[in-house]
Amino acid sequence: MRHKRSTPNRSNRVNDQIQRDVAELIRDLKDPRIGMVTITHVEVTPDYAHAKVFFSLLIGKPEDTEAALNEAAGYLRNGLFKRLMIHTVPTLHFHFDRTTERALELSAIITRAVADKAKDAEPDAAELAKAAKAAEADADVDAEDDEGKQP
Repeated sequence: MRHKRSTPNRSNRVNDQIQRDVAELIRDLKDPRIGMVTITHVEVTPDYAHAKVFFSLLIGKPEDTEAALNEAAGYLRNGLFKRLMIHTVPTLHFHFDRTTERALELSAIITRAVADKAKDAEPDAAELAKAAKAAEADADVDAEDDEGKQP
């Protein structure tokens, strides 16, 4: 007897559902270490035994929040068990998502590089004045040459 192939994108749908449900369940937690948490994404292992839950934080210390969420993982898993209709509800492992921090750092680096390039590309005012005088002198010489050639 052949095994039924898994439904395409099933793991993606499970990831999304766990993300939504955990976000709702976190609102009910009373731990003061858990501030304004956003679940950014979830990665479930192929056997659905474990799930890495990545979160970002608006206010508070990421280390304290991560510890509090990992302590509440059993409560959250129990809440998931009641909501999800799958055979194995994964054990939750919370990790702070540093993507937004890295994005801000890269954005700052790019902004500095663009500013430095613009600064290097702009000639000094003195150089512009010299170039303008030289252009005027060339124009005057050309005008004199043109006047001298006419009979």
